[in-house]
Amino acid sequence: MRPVAADSFDIAAHVRAGDRVIFGQASAEPLTLTRALVARKAEIGPFSVFLGACYSDCFAPENAEGIAISAYGAVGIAAKLAKAGRLDVLPWHYSALNRAYAEGTLKADVVLLQLSVDPRTGRYGLGFSNDYAVLAARHARTVIAEVNPAAPWTHNADLPADIVPDVLVEAACPPLDIPQPPIDETSMAIARHVVGMIPDGATLQFGVGSLPEAVMASLSGHRDLGIHSGSMGDRLVDLVECGAVTNAHKSLDAGRSVAGVLLGTKRLHDFVHDNKDFSLRPAAHTHGQDVLARQRGFIAVNSAIEVDLTGQVNAEVANGRYVGAVGGQVDFVRGANAAEGGRAIIALPATARGGTVSRIVANVTNVTTPRSDVDAIVTEYGVAALRGCTLVERAQRLIAVAAPSFREELSRRLYEQNRGTHG
Repeated sequence: MRPVAADSFDIAAHVRAGDRVIFGQASAEPLTLTRALVARKAEIGPFSVFLGACYSDCFAPENAEGIAISAYGAVGIAAKLAKAGRLDVLPWHYSALNRAYAEGTLKADVVLLQLSVDPRTGRYGLGFSNDYAVLAARHARTVIAEVNPAAPWTHNADLPADIVPDVLVEAACPPLDIPQPPIDETSMAIARHVVGMIPDGATLQFGVGSLPEAVMASLSGHRDLGIHSGSMGDRLVDLVECGAVTNAHKSLDAGRSVAGVLLGTKRLHDFVHDNKDFSLRPAAHTHGQDVLARQRGFIAVNSAIEVDLTGQVNAEVANGRYVGAVGGQVDFVRGANAAEGGRAIIALPATARGGTVSRIVANVTNVTTPRSDVDAIVTEYGVAALRGCTLVERAQRLIAVAAPSFREELSRRLYEQNRGTHG
């Protein structure tokens, strides 16, 4: 089947009123198709869209009027939708989300994919994201694929042979670039504590945002690190080029960096293109507990909105509004805890709103990662190692890494809680 020209493709002939539509995340979003979908929404009639990490403006509140939008979190443009009261969140672990689409428990009527092309054989590949979209394609009524010659050919991410698109469309634009988020001084101060916990030869996972970026930017002096992560951006290139990442000591996928979704610019796209030292793997591999537990020295680095005095982590809700996601945090925390020599690090600034609000709190408003799973909490004031600690010991260690101006109040709250517990 030859791709048809974008200007001759009518998406309204394939999407029906009442349909549920999903598409690839981040740079895997097929912009030719999603832009056409939004442009023709009035002709199609009411339909719904499920978003992942979406960084284009296609589904910004001002463009998506009349489209019902759900997502697994307020990531990228979904944060603006949440603020506008336009987002319905599915609070699932990322591994469970992918498994549900693979099994058909969750379904989409129409799946939009972006495909790359093998430079040697002409086969189609997934390019930027080996995620739930391709799993959902197995159970969808209609699969439409945009073929983008600028998308990288990534290893271990061939389009499965049993997924045959109903229509192929030529890309009318290059893939979406996703620049690195800015890094502030507080993030760098936190990163200095985190990198002190990372030995040479460790295998690393990073969450999304300025804090994980700061940690990666601080690892240039390390050697023989490995990468096994749900997502990865341009700093992968920096770490390989400076010699920090070699993947030499990984117990699985030795010699190869592994990620499931790419969040970068052309620099990353060019680096991973036909690069045998990089694998784009599905969530069953990137987030699978059995896989992570076998990765010796696996260290997960993720961030949070707030942490309470028992160690409970909130990575989803602030001021009553969804601003984050369950995502893969619990998957990676549990995997790191199960791995030989593993560590699960949650990093966050000690304060918010210009220092007026403590992020170490007496009680969180929402629990993403339970206290029973938490290993270490890091702020700019130090590391609170919580493994094996009682509730009182945890609270004391967390107060020690809170901002100094809030420690007295937190100590008072701890005293009141204990007085209530012990009469």
